[in-house]
Formats: sequence, C-alpha cells, structure tokens
Amino acid sequence: MNKLVLDSECLNGILENKPVSRHDINEIYQNAVKNPNELFSAAQILRKKFKRNSVTFSKKAFFNIVNLCKDTCSYCTYKSEPGEAKLSLMSKKQISELLVLAKKYKCVEALFVTGEQPEQRYQEARDWLKENGFKTTAEYLIHSSELALETGLFPHTNAGNLNYEEMKELKKTNVSMGIMLENVSERLTQKGMPHHLAASKRPKARLEILENSGKLGIPMTTGILVGIGETMNEIIDSLFAIKQLNDKHGNIQEVILQNFQPKPDTMMRDEPSADEKYFKLIVALSRIIMPKMNIQIPPNLSPRSYQSFLETGINDWGGISPLTPDFVNPEFSWPEINKIDANSKKAGYDLKCRFPIYPEFFSFISKELRDKISVIENEEGYVKEKYWR
Repeated sequence: MNKLVLDSECLNGILENKPVSRHDINEIYQNAVKNPNELFSAAQILRKKFKRNSVTFSKKAFFNIVNLCKDTCSYCTYKSEPGEAKLSLMSKKQISELLVLAKKYKCVEALFVTGEQPEQRYQEARDWLKENGFKTTAEYLIHSSELALETGLFPHTNAGNLNYEEMKELKKTNVSMGIMLENVSERLTQKGMPHHLAASKRPKARLEILENSGKLGIPMTTGILVGIGETMNEIIDSLFAIKQLNDKHGNIQEVILQNFQPKPDTMMRDEPSADEKYFKLIVALSRIIMPKMNIQIPPNLSPRSYQSFLETGINDWGGISPLTPDFVNPEFSWPEINKIDANSKKAGYDLKCRFPIYPEFFSFISKELRDKISVIENEEGYVKEKYWR
C-alpha cells in the first residue's frame, strides 16, 4: 500500500501492518475527539480486510445457575441475596428441562453463568450444592456442561475466577469460556469506586485467570466495561493488556465492549449511561489496537443504534437468546434475531450463526468436541442455516 489512504500518518502505518504503540493510540484518540471520521474509516478498512462483510452471533440459552456472589460491584444487578425474588438456584432437573427447551428453540450455545464462588460466603449456596450432590460450584458446572453436550448444545462457561484445575477440567466439555477483564485500573478498586468490594475484580486476579486460560489453550472471551468512571488512559491500558495476553498465547477469541447502563437497585443508579460518541471511539480504537480480533457489542444495550456500530469496527453481536432473558441486564431484552438479521442486511452485512467458538479456534479443542461441531457446521465453520433458522 504505497498510497496514503488517510491524512493521519499513525493510521496509515497501522493499515500497513506497522506495530501500534500506546503513544500512537493516544494521538489517534486526541485527533478523533475533534473529528472521528479518519479513525472510523481506518477501523472499517481493517474490519473489512479481516472480517469481510459478515457479522456473527451465537444463538444461546442463558442458564442462570446461581446468582449468589461473594463480591459486590456497585453497578451490578445480577447478584441476589438469599430470600430475594430474583434468587436463582437451579436444580439438576431445571437445568435438564431448560436444555431440552433450548434444543427445541434451535439454540446452539448453553451459556452457564454463576456468581463468584458463592459457597465461600453463603450457607444457602453450600446447602444447594449438597442437595444436588456437589461440593463446589465448579463441580456443578462440569456436570451441567456434560449434560449440555449430551443434549446437543455447546457449553460456554462464565463463572468468574475459576482456578487452574477447575478450568482444566471444564476445558474437556466447554468449547470456550469467558471472563470480563472489565478494567486493569487499580484506582477503580479504591474506596468509593465500583470495584472496591469486589476482590475478584482486582486486575491482578483477572489477568491471572486470562493467563491460565492461555496456558491451558482455552478459547477465551473477555472484554471491558465502558463508562464506569474510568479514564481513557485506563481503557487504553486495558485494551493493551488484552492484546499482550493474546500476542503471547493466541487464545483470546473475542473482545466484548460493554457500555455501562445504570440499574435502579444499585449504588450507581444515578450515574449516566456510557456516552455513545465516547463508546464508538473506544470500539474503533479496539479494532485499531487488535485488527484481527473478533469484536462485539451487546445489541440489547444499544437498542436504538446497535447497527450503527458496524461502521466503527465490530463484527459480532455476541450471544442472543430466543428463549431466556439477559439475567445480567434484565431490563434490556434481546432484539429478535430476524430484526438483527434485517438491520445487518440493511447495513450491508450477512448475519451468520456461529458456535460459542469461532472457526479459527477449532484447533484449540479436543477431537471429541470438534467431531460434535462438525455434525452441524457448514463449509465456513458456522452453524448450518437449517439448524438455527
């Protein structure tokens, strides 16, 4: 590419595959605040180059296994206390029934979500585990993942800070796993800040989990939370932390960029939601920092404008359920899949249903899991249309 495509030397360098520095990204951001067009154009060029004209999603059922949690985040409405109406303690029977229903709805992914090591804090969690025949939440997740595979769904577990051995065990049944980095800022863990009472959100703890996932070769979904009081430097630090982990292990399959939305029953209920212009700049910067990465925003958190993010570098909508709510953001229901399909087409993109693992990561999983996927995959490594439409 001899011809300069854009006015920005930094951005042209990135388009020519030159390494990008922190300093470059700061400069690009400062310029984009005044006029974002060059940044958006570069993000779009990279997105087209590496992801072509398709946008993907995973058709899922959300299993809210247990929402007791030993942490307290000041923006979270997922966590329940014992006795609250929203408390979820799923029994083996309930899990089996939802798996059967998920199959009927042509879901492909079984998303297993739990609070952070609830048995360490709550007797109720210990009793619930005992009733179902388990000592730890991780053991229950291993059992649930086996059930999902038997039913013909593919498990993706997001259960906070699991240890190395637990993750190693779950790798046998989970095609991928997830943990949000959220932010690498220590400042956000100080008194009065959103992560003060959430020990598991300490950056060192989260980075260790991601490091372990790399050592174990687990296709991993991670991401950042935008609009919780962070600075742009902290966002850039967090994106570079993810990039460095992926440069080292090559196992980060996807980065979620999640915009903060205030929840009525939380400490941060009066904080404004993430500013959309600011959010779009971060989406585009993520594409610039990690040109080949799968990058998603949750469409339910930007219900009126999600399709416009296709112009700033994303290539995935994440998991969408025709059956279960988003228990983490219950006030934001999933858009209907056919609406997303229509909006994606209108923007010039083909919607494709993927597995909870992207095709380029198939080599990370066991032959057994690979064989199960091959039964319903098409020649591109996505789910055959007749299995999900």
